[in-house]
Amino acid sequence: MHPLHARDITIRRCTADEYPYLGRMLVRVYAGLPGMPQPHEQPDYYDMLADVARRNRNPAIRVFVAANQRDEPVGSIDFIADMKHYGSAGAASSIANAAGIRLLAVRRDWRGEGIGKALTSFCIEHARTQHKSKVILHTTRVMRTAWSMYERLGFERFPEIDFQQGSLEVFGFKLELT
Repeated sequence: MHPLHARDITIRRCTADEYPYLGRMLVRVYAGLPGMPQPHEQPDYYDMLADVARRNRNPAIRVFVAANQRDEPVGSIDFIADMKHYGSAGAASSIANAAGIRLLAVRRDWRGEGIGKALTSFCIEHARTQHKSKVILHTTRVMRTAWSMYERLGFERFPEIDFQQGSLEVFGFKLELT
């Protein structure tokens, strides 16, 4: 796979030495969202966010990073090639011939530069190369910026896979690939 270049960003697979940094970044980004449950309220969720190594060891999951010109990660996303390994509550893991994306995060000082869109678009194209019929994801109301971006990219609500994570409503989306 060739890296995507956009606004001086390269998208590539993460490396093992980046796992701890990416885990801390994900926890900071998600815990920093107003209205998002905090680590002490959902410790298992935040442990999963922090454990990039475990997710990346799964052959169905690839953690991609957006790296700046100094090759420092400024964003990341998980691409799931087999929905059986999607790892969320609800019915998403039973969807056939689909790829999933999860855990999109962009460092605060790099937001507004199109990095989230570039990472999401990269995963959509990756799903196309794997001949998937759709891309599945979840988001929440507290992730307003991501929700709007997904809709602009053509994702549509998919309420059949909505679920509740503690006190947080989690909403399903799909993008049909043609």
